[in-house]
Amino acid sequence: MADQAGTEPTGTGPADSGQVDTVPHVVVDRARIAVGLAFWVSGLAFASWISRTPAIRDALELSNAQFGLLLLCMSAGAVSALPLSGPLVHAIGPRRTVLAGATAVAVGMLAVAAGATFGTALLAGAGLLLTGAGVSSWDVAMNVEGADVERRLDRPLMPRFHAGFSLGTVTGALAGAGCAWLGVPVDWQLVVTAVSTIALIAVTVRMFLPVPAREPGTSASRSGVLRAWREPRTLLIGLLVLAFAFTEGVANDWITLAVVDGYGVGDALGAVAFGVFVAAMTGARMIGGAALQRWGRVSVLRGTALLALVGLVLVVFGTALPWALFGALLWGAGASLGFPVGMSAAADQADRAAVRVSVVSSIGYTAFLAGPPLVGFLAERGGILRALLVVLGALAIGLLVAGATRRPEPSGRS
Repeated sequence: MADQAGTEPTGTGPADSGQVDTVPHVVVDRARIAVGLAFWVSGLAFASWISRTPAIRDALELSNAQFGLLLLCMSAGAVSALPLSGPLVHAIGPRRTVLAGATAVAVGMLAVAAGATFGTALLAGAGLLLTGAGVSSWDVAMNVEGADVERRLDRPLMPRFHAGFSLGTVTGALAGAGCAWLGVPVDWQLVVTAVSTIALIAVTVRMFLPVPAREPGTSASRSGVLRAWREPRTLLIGLLVLAFAFTEGVANDWITLAVVDGYGVGDALGAVAFGVFVAAMTGARMIGGAALQRWGRVSVLRGTALLALVGLVLVVFGTALPWALFGALLWGAGASLGFPVGMSAAADQADRAAVRVSVVSSIGYTAFLAGPPLVGFLAERGGILRALLVVLGALAIGLLVAGATRRPEPSGRS
């Protein structure tokens, strides 16, 4: 099958580079572990503070509406930094970019902690802006590194790396819940999280793949980010990531409320529906590599899009709660692979991986900005369950553009 992972030779760089990979297998395998840890720490850092948002809101004495505006600072930082992340990775390499991003996240968390301590929303907002920028750079760089490891080992590993992020969010959420239950002040938790984040990443990135030294007398080439924005395949992959990110993001934001309001159950059962969705998505990412090896990217993505579609229909039109929970399971499994496979596809050509991943991420991340307000607007007019049907449009797009993830011809040109 043309789009299967096994179609590229093992142990080579980009097909058109003419370079032979001399990195020992043990070094690549160590980098595989390091990338998994980088994803896990990223999820841990994110969820450990997001799980304490009620305490942060109360410490800043903000209303829900005001706190929602404050959270936009993080989104603004993330979206504004994404287009710059690819050129940054191209210039200094994934190792330094991940470390720089993690440092920005840690400093941002410390600023949020200080804002919570002194009740200063402006300081907390600046911290979230910096955190968002750091998350973007970190995310693009570790996806580029993960794709390089995946290419060298000739195995589809990106779904497992993203499952590591999911497991990190579970760990961080449990840590946040434990701190809240024990009465640990939120500012102290943020300080410990910030220090732990930078310490763990500083050790982890030392195991990343070595960056090839430039030949004496040569200068660094331009990143070519503007050219990447004009590449049809890159833009279609970005559209695919946007579609699956929208499918995932809407469930993250709304499935709990949809089950509670739509099926007339308590908050605990609504939380169970969200838990089923997240668990299914994590589990599917853990086994997604085997499916990709057997059936290839395009077939798997189209199959998972159909799976998510069936799950969505069951959640919206289910006649009883068990059907909705089963739908949440199918929805989670179906939404699981679009984002990681899109990152892999964007990085198929090693020397163009950084800028293409940044372009694809820039397009895909707009789903997390557009999804929540769009569903909320529709819910005001037709009810929250019916509002979820907007995801059908995203899934249709995913089905149509899945073919863009097929690997380029051996020349590496797309």
